[in-house]
Amino acid sequence: MSTRYDILHTTTYRYREPVRFGLHRVMFRPRDSHDLRVLATDLRVSPEADVRLIHDPHSNSVALVQPRGEARELGIACAFTIEHVPGPEDELPLDPAAEYLPFAYSVQERMDLEAYLRPHHDDPEGALIRWAHHFLHSDQPNSTRETLRRMNAHIAQSLVYQAREEEGTQTPLETLALGSGSCRDYALLMMEAARRLGIATRFVSGYLYDPMLDTGEQAPGETTVGAGTTHAWLEAYLPGAGWIAFDPTNNLTRSGRLIRVGVARDPALAPPVSGSWFGPAEAYEGMDVVVRVTKRRE
Repeated sequence: MSTRYDILHTTTYRYREPVRFGLHRVMFRPRDSHDLRVLATDLRVSPEADVRLIHDPHSNSVALVQPRGEARELGIACAFTIEHVPGPEDELPLDPAAEYLPFAYSVQERMDLEAYLRPHHDDPEGALIRWAHHFLHSDQPNSTRETLRRMNAHIAQSLVYQAREEEGTQTPLETLALGSGSCRDYALLMMEAARRLGIATRFVSGYLYDPMLDTGEQAPGETTVGAGTTHAWLEAYLPGAGWIAFDPTNNLTRSGRLIRVGVARDPALAPPVSGSWFGPAEAYEGMDVVVRVTKRRE
């Protein structure tokens, strides 16, 4: 049975005096797929702006927003209604050759996955690859899927989550050294570790549905982290099953609560909003981001 969600995402930038705005890239719209359909959309910008909709090289939907005139506040609000169709209850089987690590992608797959296989962050002393190898058994075969699950669970259970509104992502080595990070830091850490095990991964930005926001009650033994703002996780490409979601912030996999918006080979390429403004540096006061995901009552 499908589930419909209503999503409201607002980002507001505040300034002490009127400033001019450059072009802003807005990546809010969920990605249509066989398991997710966008039924209604609405984009509102204050002050008035010229808006163009494009698809980037990853087929993400991007709104190019050029505000007109000067203002002390830039507000961007997007509202969506989506329908999520759950996949099969049983996990899709992997190709026999990819069930255990290490495995090799086909030549054709490697041509398309090269950017997702190649590590993007340095590991000069080998600390990250040693950390990744901790999830491999030395006395038995290593199931590809189970190795990723162990890594996903370990990050959720052993690191300290810290929300961070400022732009940018910690490097994987910084996250390991600090023992803490935000959802995007967790995603990047697991992406880079999995790449060093020969698994193609990509960064995903989007939204997370938290049932407690609707009911006011948390399910026993369950804590959801990252709802109420934009969220980030990763997908691993496993031959036979395709792109599989892993959320190391909440130790989720294949979850219908994860609503995809943008995918990229690196977090820097998929910010929800990016742009420029012109005025005194001290004019900037801050920003507010609010995301509300509610299950529709039919």
